[in-house]
Amino acid sequence: MEKLYIADSVDICVIGAGHSGCEAALAAARMGLSTILFAINLDSIAMMPCNPNVGGSSKGHLVKEIDALGGEMGKNIDKTYIQSRMLNTGKGPAVYSLRAQADKSKYHTEMKKTLENTQNLSVRQGEIVDIVTEKGKVTGVISESNALYKCKAVIICTGTYLKARCLYGDTIIESGPNGLRRANGLSDCLKRLGIRLFRYKTGTPARVDKRTIDFSKMKEQPGDKDIVPFSFENKPEDIEREQISCYLTYTNEKTHDIIRNNLDRSPLYSGVIEGTGPRYCPSIEDKVVRFADKTRHQIFIEPEGEDTNEMYVQGMSSSLPEDVQIAMYRTLPGLENVRFTRTAYAIEYDCIDANQLKLTLEFKNIKGLFSAGQFNGTSGYEEAAAQGIIAGINAAAYCKGAEPLVLDRSRAYIGVLIDDIVTKESREPYRMMTSRAEYRLLLRQDNADLRLTDIGYRYGLISEERYARFLAKREAIEKETERIKKINLGPSEEVNGILTKCGTTPISTGVNMTDLIKRPEMDYDKLAPLDPLRPELDREVREQVNIQIKYEGYISRQMNQVEQFKKLEDRRIPEDIDYDKVKGLRIEATQKFKIVRPVNIGQASRISGVSPADVNMLLVYINTKQ
Repeated sequence: MEKLYIADSVDICVIGAGHSGCEAALAAARMGLSTILFAINLDSIAMMPCNPNVGGSSKGHLVKEIDALGGEMGKNIDKTYIQSRMLNTGKGPAVYSLRAQADKSKYHTEMKKTLENTQNLSVRQGEIVDIVTEKGKVTGVISESNALYKCKAVIICTGTYLKARCLYGDTIIESGPNGLRRANGLSDCLKRLGIRLFRYKTGTPARVDKRTIDFSKMKEQPGDKDIVPFSFENKPEDIEREQISCYLTYTNEKTHDIIRNNLDRSPLYSGVIEGTGPRYCPSIEDKVVRFADKTRHQIFIEPEGEDTNEMYVQGMSSSLPEDVQIAMYRTLPGLENVRFTRTAYAIEYDCIDANQLKLTLEFKNIKGLFSAGQFNGTSGYEEAAAQGIIAGINAAAYCKGAEPLVLDRSRAYIGVLIDDIVTKESREPYRMMTSRAEYRLLLRQDNADLRLTDIGYRYGLISEERYARFLAKREAIEKETERIKKINLGPSEEVNGILTKCGTTPISTGVNMTDLIKRPEMDYDKLAPLDPLRPELDREVREQVNIQIKYEGYISRQMNQVEQFKKLEDRRIPEDIDYDKVKGLRIEATQKFKIVRPVNIGQASRISGVSPADVNMLLVYINTKQ
């Protein structure tokens, strides 16, 4: 090995500049820590190698929470979106999810610009091949050019680059996504450090030439007329722009026949692919096999940007040979004469078993080593960014000797995500879903700022100006909610006229205004004509007043559930506990406790394979010791 030279000495090194790496580096630097962000190729910063969008069901919640903590993803998509839609509006506000199509090129450019102009942060192209430790503590990283970067903490955000290979048919290319160079050296280093690695896989559809698509045979999907920003710092009028439509088409039996007749040529089914794929984002061949009763599947044609003719074929990821891909794509209405610009492929890569991490995203066996993103066994840009900001905050807190940040399941979707991957046993890429959040009525995307801005401010990621605006908003919501509770309305002609017009039953006796707001047909704004003293309030304040009053009973019940949850979370488990001495524990529970090392009884109860009886035995042991 050539002699090392000391290239730099900083507080934190972040390996990988995808969505997790960007958030991690920005958080650390904004907290005052000198930080270097490494990327194999600087053109890969905040790259979107798969779907060209941010948000969506449950993922929109994560982006809102990242923003509330002081992260960048929400601001960046607000700058670069080309279409915005609020999903699930036919259901309750707990599952409303904002989704925006991104201009891929501009998303990368704007994020790179933000990184380059952030104080305390340097961006560096180069592959990190080794992590240096002394006495179980991180002391630096080494690049492929034998440069030593001394540091106090390292955050691994390698995404899908570690020992990556791309596959379609018999074609196997040893590369990262989009043909970029893969990372070859770090996997062996991690194994030497005693870190367990898995092979996971994900995939992406073909990109096609817009000029070869017949959109008249598809259903147009325009954006929303009323824009809702991702960032709480933005107003709708500040980011409004002309939007670009997406289009909906469907597969058919011809498509499915081509797939079935060529399954033997798919590396997914021939055994060539070793990695486990995401259950909730299957390839088209997987869909056809697993859902054999379905005669068609939805396919969305989405623009990749304003200045390109490339279109993304959402729902058609595949590892079939190129000739088969072209044939099956051309069976879809509107794609009969389609031409490819990029072939669909599957990608395999090394990642970790996240049970090796603390809830802070620090490795249990190596001090100062943190990780985030797809390297932790998750899928999705939003899941990656959410972990990134937490890892960045906690790496900075570690360097400062400050209190780390752990969000529990009742505080944020981010808390649910991290608790799930660290605590539960998973052997496939993890995807966030609203159904995973037990307290989703409290964890709405619209109130992410009310839940988390205080925390972002405490860690130095929220400016004084923004925090002052937040406090004013919170006060306005509280004052207006209390004012409304004091308003009583009688059965006047005006009152009943409005109620009848809104399709709800007139009143015969006096009622409180809150009782009318709680009616399904009514809301806070519809009752405005009956409230002459009503103050002028921003849309987001009115929205919170309406939701908090309308769903008061449900929210109160869920708050009671959270209180019970907190009792278990507050029961700490001693760090030095010897699980072999806990009488009555099953062997499986003992093994699981040793691996996860839960910090409290609540976390212990969520470990896969642990029964209520095991938890009771653990409680008895802890109580006896105390």
